[in-house]
Amino acid sequence: MGARKKHAPKRGSLAFTPRKRAKSLNPDIKTWPTLDVDEPKLLGFAGYKAGMTHVYYLDEYKYSPYKGQEIFSAATIIEVPPLYILGVVGYKIDFDNNRLISYKTIIAPDFPEFIKRRIKTLKITNFDKSLREFEDSLDKIKVIRTLVSTQPIKAGIHKKKPEIFEIQLGGKVDIREKFNYALNLLGNEIDVTDVFSPGDIVDVIAVTKGKGFQGPVKRWGIKLLSHKSRKARRKPGALGPWKPSATRYTVPLAGQLGFHRRTIYHLKILDIRDSSEFDHPLSFKGYGQLKSKLLLVKGSVPGPSKRLIKMRFTVRPVREEMKTPVRLTYIKI
Repeated sequence: MGARKKHAPKRGSLAFTPRKRAKSLNPDIKTWPTLDVDEPKLLGFAGYKAGMTHVYYLDEYKYSPYKGQEIFSAATIIEVPPLYILGVVGYKIDFDNNRLISYKTIIAPDFPEFIKRRIKTLKITNFDKSLREFEDSLDKIKVIRTLVSTQPIKAGIHKKKPEIFEIQLGGKVDIREKFNYALNLLGNEIDVTDVFSPGDIVDVIAVTKGKGFQGPVKRWGIKLLSHKSRKARRKPGALGPWKPSATRYTVPLAGQLGFHRRTIYHLKILDIRDSSEFDHPLSFKGYGQLKSKLLLVKGSVPGPSKRLIKMRFTVRPVREEMKTPVRLTYIKI
């Protein structure tokens, strides 16, 4: 930094480079955790962001300086209508390229009409034949995922087309038990209480609010230049050295801000409730009236209201004491 008297590092984190628009509002979950349970279980769920509120709860974490006291916290309400299990997908391992390859797929013989609205080219194959082929290939299959569909018609969101994606099965059981469990779910609905419970620590994957094309001051947080600056103030001081004669990606420039795929780690589920339990209708501005169950998640999640929110069991280590349910004393709803 030369003879500067103050430490002034470059503003703006490069951790999220490149800052470009997400490919889809239905982001893929790239990593699934290993769950330490003795039964097959879905590793994730999905819902729609309704809005935010605040809660009071008793802090019972034994290492907390506020143990035994009432804590105020912001919370996000996510409406989670049941998911429809549309199919079962088996993957085998490609050791040469270190990846998973879709090997066998079973589609439910009779699925609702609202799913055909989303996938018009979905072909109904011979179910019995697909089932036999899948069972004969279980020795080659290493990973089983369920093909699920959201049901926005059962939520307060005014939307017709569902989102279709995969959720992996976990648990310390063999592949045949996972397959039998997925087969029992095929063509049925699964509720959020079958996957998550209050106190669980989850990771949230979603697409953030879109802010469009923005300049480097708002996009990277650089300082305004002097009022004597030539041509402009809201620009970087220099685009780089003479050589190499190219602008490097580390230079803060204008471009897309927001509408990025982001993952938030270690969010705690404070409570799971049914909207019918309250003595008044639950409605949020910009969303509508809640019709099904809701998740109360501590803190904030990416995206505006009505945005698809995907959740999975956290992939990072967490203390067992952190997974204990909290005692809510007040919810502002």
